[in-house]
Amino acid sequence: MLRIEDTIFSLDILEKKFRCNLTECHGNCCRYGDSGAPLSDSEVTILDEIWPVVKPYLRPEGIEAIGQKGRSVRDFENEWVTPLIGDAECAYTLIKDGIYMCGIEMAWSDSKISFKKPLSCHLFPARIKYYSDFRAVNYQEISICSAARRAGEEEGIYVYEFLREPLIRAMGKELYGELCIAAKELRKQKR
Repeated sequence: MLRIEDTIFSLDILEKKFRCNLTECHGNCCRYGDSGAPLSDSEVTILDEIWPVVKPYLRPEGIEAIGQKGRSVRDFENEWVTPLIGDAECAYTLIKDGIYMCGIEMAWSDSKISFKKPLSCHLFPARIKYYSDFRAVNYQEISICSAARRAGEEEGIYVYEFLREPLIRAMGKELYGELCIAAKELRKQKR
C-alpha cells in the first residue's frame, strides 16, 4: 500500500495495467454486478435534477425501471446506487452497436448536462472506500475486464494512468501528481 496525505492506494493501482476495450467487453461493467453503480448523496440529487434531460437517451425498459424503482435506490448494504433493469444492467444504459453505454454520459457528450456520470462509474475498475480518517483506493480485478488487462499490457498503460481524469476528479491534480511521482519511484526501485 501507498499512503499520500489521507489517501491509501493499493499497489495494484500503480503496478497493474489496464485500458478499457469496449469492442471486446461490450460495456459489461454496466451490465453485471451485485447492484447498481454506487452514488454519493450529491449524485442522488444530481440524478433527480438531470432526469428530464437524460430520459430521452434511455431505453424504454430503463425508463420503466426508473419509474418503478426511482432515479436512485438503496442496495442490500443500504447504500445509494443506480436502479437496475430487473436484476441485470443499470437502468441508465443504452445499447449502441451492441455495446452497453451510459445514457448520462451520452447527454454529457452532447453538451446537454455538465455531469459526466457517477464517479464510481468513471473510476471503474477502481473503488474508493471512505473511513473515519482516510480513504482507500483499490483496484478490482474482475473477469469481465480481461480484454482491458490485455490492452493495458499491450499498450503499457497502468491503472492510475488510465484513470487519470476520474482520479483527478475524485482527489485533485496535486494528489494525482504525487501519485504519478510515487509510481515512477516504485518502478525505479523494482529494477
